[in-house]
Amino acid sequence: MSEEASDADRFLALVAAAQGRDIRLTSIQAGLLVAAELGIAGDSRAFARKLGIAHSLVLRELNVLAEREGVLQIVKRDPRTMRVHYTLPPRDET
Repeated sequence: MSEEASDADRFLALVAAAQGRDIRLTSIQAGLLVAAELGIAGDSRAFARKLGIAHSLVLRELNVLAEREGVLQIVKRDPRTMRVHYTLPPRDET
């Protein structure tokens, strides 16, 4: 098995585990959280590009997560590109 395939399998396993811990998470929302935790993607466009998902879908799911207290923090919004930079809150706040 190639390293890229094992990385993808690990990512998908972590997404499934996140959804197991919080049944309210969609696959995209769980993916956003896992990507932020692993440092894979810290903005909406990078996440959308790396996973081959429409940016508009990522933005919608990101905004839903941002509305939930202590789950995700929006760091910066670029009105021109609609790119949203996000991070996980510090562990002691969750």
